[in-house]
Amino acid sequence: MQGKTALVTGAAGGIGEAVVRALASRGVRVAAVDLNAERLRASAKAAVEDGLHVTAFPADVTRSSEVDEVVAEIESELGPIDYLVNAAGVLRMGQARTLSDEEWAVTFAVNTTGVFFMSRAVVNRMVARGSGALVTVASNAAGTARADMSAYAASKAAATMFTKCLGLEIAKYGIRANLVAPGSTDTPMLTSMWADESHALVSIDGNPETFRVGIPLGKLAQPQDVADAVVFLLSDAASHITMHDLTVDGGAALGV
Repeated sequence: MQGKTALVTGAAGGIGEAVVRALASRGVRVAAVDLNAERLRASAKAAVEDGLHVTAFPADVTRSSEVDEVVAEIESELGPIDYLVNAAGVLRMGQARTLSDEEWAVTFAVNTTGVFFMSRAVVNRMVARGSGALVTVASNAAGTARADMSAYAASKAAATMFTKCLGLEIAKYGIRANLVAPGSTDTPMLTSMWADESHALVSIDGNPETFRVGIPLGKLAQPQDVADAVVFLLSDAASHITMHDLTVDGGAALGV
């Protein structure tokens, strides 16, 4: 992967930041993209101080024109994009029948439409070159019903099928499109659901009242666990894998 160029969205924290560092540590030039410009620049600065080739490109993945502009800027500054990782995501909790219009719209704007805008912008450039690989970070909730997570689960399910259809269409150009589906991962998104630290045990042990099984491996995932799966699917070690959904959840979805 040495000398390649990657674009990673949702790069200012959590799984996205872990992916940025995992790729950069392998000699990849990484364009880190996130809406939170202040946090993104701080993260990129810390990576650079650690000797990694990371450049911050603040952008809103929900705006088509902004996505096109930042992709052009990245290729102008860093070179052709070899890898794309769609890791930007938001979570809005609530019962399906009480979600607001805004909560539903924002969830799909980032988790689904953002994946579409960024994938379209990058893949059209990859097609012209006849090479490239992308990974969308989805969720095990895309295939397993979760109480109070209908918008999130539905948006991730849509992003999952979009990525698979895209992968089918671009396989003839030698471009691969895969997914990583994390379960409960120790990130700010997960902890935002907790009233206190004891809720970590609920994720691990399960909750019969919400028909949620626990995590058979008995621990939360770390962002690095997910990043390692992303790096594998981008790498030449996965050169004959496309349209695959790799679940990284410690067995929480029972292998479904």
